[in-house]
Amino acid sequence: MRYYSNSINDRTSGHDEELERIMQRKMNEFSLRTKRDDHIEGNLSSTAPITLTDQNFNEMVNKYPLLIVDFWAPWCGPCRMVSPVIAELSQELAGKAIFGKLNVDENPMIASTFGIQSIPTIAIFKDGKAVDGIIGAASKSHIMSKLSTHINNNSSSDINSSTSGIY
Repeated sequence: MRYYSNSINDRTSGHDEELERIMQRKMNEFSLRTKRDDHIEGNLSSTAPITLTDQNFNEMVNKYPLLIVDFWAPWCGPCRMVSPVIAELSQELAGKAIFGKLNVDENPMIASTFGIQSIPTIAIFKDGKAVDGIIGAASKSHIMSKLSTHINNNSSSDINSSTSGIY
């Protein structure tokens, strides 16, 4: 009997150490991920789209000189097609523009405020104001051509009043 109880204790103590190592590793990963997400949200050279909500939208629009917002929903097929393009452009244009994603199902106040009736809708905010946009799925080159005007003209007096798009 004594042998049996010692072998169980030996095995459980080994498992406790292994479990402790796993938990420590997971806590370290979580801590790094949290710090990285906090860093990204406040960093103008963010390479990943930030998550926008009804609560933080106005703050983010006013915080970043050029914010491109993807209004989307998880059930929307065209939104899922545009999402990788937004992620690519976010990386390519890091330091020039910040990209954000707003789920219209979870954040109906902002979607309603801007009259978003079709998704995906990509809205371009410059110096806190909506200045341009694209309704519906668009190619990377089409999105880039819309953005290039606003990226190249950093002065708010040079805002492009495009006839296509939502603004």
